[in-house]
Amino acid sequence: MALAGVLISSACKSGYPVASTRNSPAGESGPRDVHTLVVSEVPMEQTVSVTGTLAAQDEATVSAKVPGRVRSLAVDLGSLARRGQVIAELEPRDAQLRLQQAEAALAQARARVGLSPDGTDEKVNLEQTGTVAQARAILDEAKSKRDRSAKLFEQGVISRAELDTVEAGLKVAESRYQDAIEEVRNRQGLVLQRKSEVELARQQLSDMTIRAPFDGVVQQRIANLGEYLAAGAGVITLVRMDPLRLRAEVPEREAHSIRAGQEVRLSVEGDSNLYIGRIARLSPTITAQNRLLIVEAEVRNNGQLRPGSFARADIVTSGRSLTVAVPTKAIVSFAGVEKVLVIEDGKALEKPIVARRRTTEWTEVTSGVNVGEAVIIDPGNLQSGQPVRVVAE
Repeated sequence: MALAGVLISSACKSGYPVASTRNSPAGESGPRDVHTLVVSEVPMEQTVSVTGTLAAQDEATVSAKVPGRVRSLAVDLGSLARRGQVIAELEPRDAQLRLQQAEAALAQARARVGLSPDGTDEKVNLEQTGTVAQARAILDEAKSKRDRSAKLFEQGVISRAELDTVEAGLKVAESRYQDAIEEVRNRQGLVLQRKSEVELARQQLSDMTIRAPFDGVVQQRIANLGEYLAAGAGVITLVRMDPLRLRAEVPEREAHSIRAGQEVRLSVEGDSNLYIGRIARLSPTITAQNRLLIVEAEVRNNGQLRPGSFARADIVTSGRSLTVAVPTKAIVSFAGVEKVLVIEDGKALEKPIVARRRTTEWTEVTSGVNVGEAVIIDPGNLQSGQPVRVVAE
């Protein structure tokens, strides 16, 4: 009997109602002291709650433009890279030799057209080139010979056949002169071709140095030191970390209120910070499979956010407007049902509610309570029907 008395005494001191206490008539135990706040109309923003995934703004596999053996790697997993920074270098010796070969061919082509081998000028006077000058001299001689023969023919000194032979020689000289001009022009074209080959060889030598295309962080290193890379082979994967893209799905019933430029407030697991972004892109269609609108927001990154993270976000669709709200700390959740406790006839009474938007202080309710009702805050384990006494703050 003594042991039973100790157990009953301990249960009563625990603060949690036991069977004997719950079944006792009201009034046998003293009322519990509680604090209350009144349900009010408070200004709250209209928001749409969504979930989504953070993704990098840009992601690229930086590749080797030309084949070659990796001579050096300047970055590794997690390395920061600035736009234009050297990421890797390929062995340049083969490219250097190709450049020298192209430069020699250019010098040879310039010499054949009458230009200085190591000069940069490209203007050519056709009449001053050796080939054209020689053809011009032959042409001038043929014209003079034709003129003399024509006079001799008029005087009856030579026959018609001899004059025809001289005129044929003139036509051959004219043809050779034209061929000489075309030959020099072909050589000019060859100079331009050789010049482009030099530029190409110089570009290939420059491509032996691989640079970052934008500011980012190395997500993956693909190539290794000493490895021979074919043209187009990947070296690293680079991701831009700021800003990030939040890709989220908005239910069809809320899609009509989403616009580009709306503010987005998001949080991620394990981070207490609240991040602010803006809706940047909206899908033109709603997916037929699940009736969702795909939206993308741009979010500034302070260095804590990582692409691939799961995020919860609120899209602010309109400014503040008055709405019925209860104190957030007055809400009790159990088995997926949310409720508040009010006071009726000196006793606690549970009222289920339907809640929507939330802040740290207030939660919007669409049904369950009315403006002016007093709800118990921080109810703890208080149960419906338990006597209560309101205590002033």
